[in-house]
Amino acid sequence: MEHPPRVAMVAGETSGDLLAGLLLDGLRARWPGVASMGIGGPRMQERGFDAWWHSERLAVHGYSIELVRRLWGILQIRKALRVRLLADRPDVFIGVDAPDFNLGLERDLRAAGVKTVHFVCPSIWAWRADRVEKIRAAADHVLCIFPFEPELLARHGIAATYVGHPLASVIPMAPDRLAARAQLGLTADDEVLAILPGSRSAEVAYIARPFFQAAALIRKARTAIKIVVPAVPALRGRIEQIARECGVLESLAIVTGQSHQVLAACDCTLIASGTATLEAALFKRPMVIAYHMHPVSWRLMRRKQLQPWVGLPNILCRDFVVPELLQDAATPRALAAAVQQWLDAPARDPGRIARLEQRFTALHEELQRDTPRLAAHAIAQILA
Repeated sequence: MEHPPRVAMVAGETSGDLLAGLLLDGLRARWPGVASMGIGGPRMQERGFDAWWHSERLAVHGYSIELVRRLWGILQIRKALRVRLLADRPDVFIGVDAPDFNLGLERDLRAAGVKTVHFVCPSIWAWRADRVEKIRAAADHVLCIFPFEPELLARHGIAATYVGHPLASVIPMAPDRLAARAQLGLTADDEVLAILPGSRSAEVAYIARPFFQAAALIRKARTAIKIVVPAVPALRGRIEQIARECGVLESLAIVTGQSHQVLAACDCTLIASGTATLEAALFKRPMVIAYHMHPVSWRLMRRKQLQPWVGLPNILCRDFVVPELLQDAATPRALAAAVQQWLDAPARDPGRIARLEQRFTALHEELQRDTPRLAAHAIAQILA
């Protein structure tokens, strides 16, 4: 197909908006006049995307209580989007992550003759292996961000292409730590802890409190430490409120956005499990991964888990290279102790951080590809 295609896309949440924005860069480079529309966020809109609904409308957390509260609205959005796309069919539909929303929509569009692509293979290698059949019915092609995924999908008759992880090209191999600190008003000698309590409101509701309680304990032991919290703009007020309730608001520097600068600058990060943990790994930073969710959601997830790791750095390294403290284990005291082990490492175990940086550098090299170009080429082959 030589003429610019019409591309419908759905990206859920902040991480999907980032991935879709990079994909749009590749599509625009190949087809300068490409038209794109559907559900997306600010990074997509900056690239000319026509957002019929904002990606934040799809943000949910867990399986049970949280999902039920928002399910009706999400289903109505999907129904309206399906009707609109079938009435005015795009050349290709690309579902970016958000598999619970996208796979069913892709299946219906594909059955009606629309080419479908799913960008980011659902984590069938970690949990929910039952999704394989849904993927096979939904997607003409899957764009994979981890190198082992195409072979796994091929075993199930699903066409796929490894395109690398977009973040591995966005984040420099050797981040400029001093420049990041200068941007944040920090000095080279400061001891810096980054706290990332998540980019979704329900994540912040569950994990921010123990994170800030841990910060209070760390501050007592290390009075000079600088603690920086990058906050999604929509959640900054809620984060400030929880920090105030924990008595640590005055001890924190809360910045709007700037998560990459904060990760580049920090000595260690206390971080909610999710895509941000991979970002921290690509910045070669020591971290403590934690997560907490509704107890019913937690029990359901544990039943479906296929491997011992939850954090992406550990999954990709096939080892517990950084601590994971999940659910009831994520107490303020345990979180504070795990963080301080990293902060004490230069004096007590000088090689520990260097070994971690070597592991993360090797991981970075494995994930670094020209993702926008490779993804656009795969999509062109599908359209052809």
